[in-house]
Amino acid sequence: MTNNIYILIIAAFLDYLIGDPWDWPHPVQVMGWVISRLTKFFLQLCQRSLTQRLAGIVLGIILIIGSGLVGFLIIQIARWVHPLLGIAIDSILLASCFAGKSLRVAAEAVLQPLTVGDLEKARKILSNYVGRDTQNLSQAEIYRAVLETVAENATDGVMAPLFYAIVGVFIPVVGPTPLALAYKASSTLDSMVGYREAPYTYFGWFCARLEDYLTWLPCRLTVVTLALLSGKPMHIWQICRRDAIKDPSPNSGWSECAYAAFLGVQMGGTNWYRGVAKYKPLLGDAIYAITATSIQNALQLTRYCFLLWLGIAIAIFLILPNR
Repeated sequence: MTNNIYILIIAAFLDYLIGDPWDWPHPVQVMGWVISRLTKFFLQLCQRSLTQRLAGIVLGIILIIGSGLVGFLIIQIARWVHPLLGIAIDSILLASCFAGKSLRVAAEAVLQPLTVGDLEKARKILSNYVGRDTQNLSQAEIYRAVLETVAENATDGVMAPLFYAIVGVFIPVVGPTPLALAYKASSTLDSMVGYREAPYTYFGWFCARLEDYLTWLPCRLTVVTLALLSGKPMHIWQICRRDAIKDPSPNSGWSECAYAAFLGVQMGGTNWYRGVAKYKPLLGDAIYAITATSIQNALQLTRYCFLLWLGIAIAIFLILPNR
């Protein structure tokens, strides 16, 4: 268990300092490649709704358990070669599950052209990170899109992988990385096939629901953490209870609403997807306009939450007997 807590700390530093360089191989790329190939195979093979549902279950089980198991085997082989190599590989794989720096880099990449008034460039960069149409977005809408992306991904991209890594720390045989990789596989499945539209209507239901369940507890813990950090927890909780329940997603609405309530801004409204308008419920109160400062503050809040959870994990480790 001692090595596990060290690996968690090293991985946190690696993510903060290095993040995910574009030219480095990444586990999510491998997951995405496997998902694409298996999805194509299953959709060609299965034509009926029932068989597509069953195929979606098989896909989810293969990817989630397989990702954790492959990560576990890679780490064990590295440890067999040399203990220090095992720690290095374990830490690098775990760091790849945290998207803290990647989220900061993505947000700042959109904000930078806005500082010089280059809306066209900001829209183009934003299109790499969001599913909504960006070609006609105003500056205010770009700010809202970035903040919503930061707030939503703070849970499933940063805090939820950390949650499962912390759980793994206290399971000596498993360790932090396999559980974090398994969650990352679930999140990747949801982003690729978890849609309520053809051809994934039946095929993706299992992956979408499973990701919702796996993210539920980390999301609520993140909301509670933000509420406590705000110094007015009941205010944050009341706004989330008022607005977050209106969002069709059981998790992203809560995550976005908690950030909106903390920052005193409002998210949600009309977004366009492939030319079709889609209305998202309004979250929070529009006390202040969303600005670049709002986004930077949201990123800072995510960092504080991450460090707080990491500190709690270390503290629990230190006080446990026979660790």
